[in-house]
Amino acid sequence: MRKFTTKDLTLAAMVAALYAVMSYFGNVFGLTYGPIQLRFSEALCVLPFLFPATAPGLFVGCLAANLLSPYGPLDIVVGSLATLIAAVWTSRVKRRWLAPLPPVVCNTVLVGFTIAFAQTGFTAALPAAWLYNGLTVGVGELGACYVLGMLLLKLLPRVDYFKPMIAPKETA
Repeated sequence: MRKFTTKDLTLAAMVAALYAVMSYFGNVFGLTYGPIQLRFSEALCVLPFLFPATAPGLFVGCLAANLLSPYGPLDIVVGSLATLIAAVWTSRVKRRWLAPLPPVVCNTVLVGFTIAFAQTGFTAALPAAWLYNGLTVGVGELGACYVLGMLLLKLLPRVDYFKPMIAPKETA
């Protein structure tokens, strides 16, 4: 494992700020929070595939964004941890087309549960609510990560500034 540099810290901080701002902006249109959500900021969750140092930045950005969550402390903790788990997992993925999968899976399961629990608590309705919320969150994640995120994965390696910072791996 390589040393975390000042450049890495700066990149992580920029991603954290960008994630939080994009989430707050999406909230203006009612897209960021709720059972049906499309967080444009989730497209950034593919960045650890190219830049592993962005993983902690995604966690901090999500934590900041979740401070406004209507689902309270549970979403602040679980939602932010879902992003951290997905970011670390994405940094270990070897193929570009698989990079969006960890955020989709983690958020479908964990955020879907968080919203369902906030709605029903531990009642008989929890499994059905979890399934519904997981599916709706998952569809939003698919859109953000596989459409917008894949666009990032295709375009960022073409920018000369980013080329030296990209982690070496197979990108097909």
